[in-house]
Amino acid sequence: MDLKEKFGKKVKELRIAQGLSQEAFAHKVGIDRTYMPSIEKGKRNISITIVQKIAKALGMKISELFSVIESDILPNKTNLK
Repeated sequence: MDLKEKFGKKVKELRIAQGLSQEAFAHKVGIDRTYMPSIEKGKRNISITIVQKIAKALGMKISELFSVIESDILPNKTNLK
């Protein structure tokens, strides 16, 4: 699974945890409803502007969103050797 897929999977998990449909979340983010599924599937290489909008819609800072994603990617930082 590449980074775009991991990002999309985490966004989907966080969206579902908030009880939002893809359509409702896309509206909250301010993007077209047809764009959200491709983000969640990791099919889009999204801009930092979209990342910021997603983080804001989730009630997070960009750094918090990336931290949550990073903790899934690198759960044990000692593996970096």
